[in-house]
Amino acid sequence: MTKKRSKSLPKISDAEWVVMRALWSGGAMTTNQVVDALDASTHWKPKTIHTLLSRLVRKGALTFERKGREYLFTPRVNAAECEREVAQSFLGRFFGGELAPFLARCVEQERLKPSEIEELKRILEGKTK
Repeated sequence: MTKKRSKSLPKISDAEWVVMRALWSGGAMTTNQVVDALDASTHWKPKTIHTLLSRLVRKGALTFERKGREYLFTPRVNAAECEREVAQSFLGRFFGGELAPFLARCVEQERLKPSEIEELKRILEGKTK
């Protein structure tokens, strides 16, 4: 993994990740749609979700526009970029920025199906070409 950042991505808290995932999977959503999407999995009060949406707008992770009496929120950053940023930060803190020791640790502890092993081989072999 390269340590170079293409642009400054916002620092997103664990709770904000939950909100972002809802928006990444559902596309642009109104406040009420976000509340409905998160209700079953989080049981957060609407006010909590409103606060998280406001924080994400301030951080530049979301943009919004007024649609009648509601606000429509849209992600400004994509999931892959944010996931990559978090992964690089994690690797830096726990594995000295090295990917191989991290992957080895994960694979050593898991029982993998033959299809998963083949998929990992395919990905790794594609990196050497």
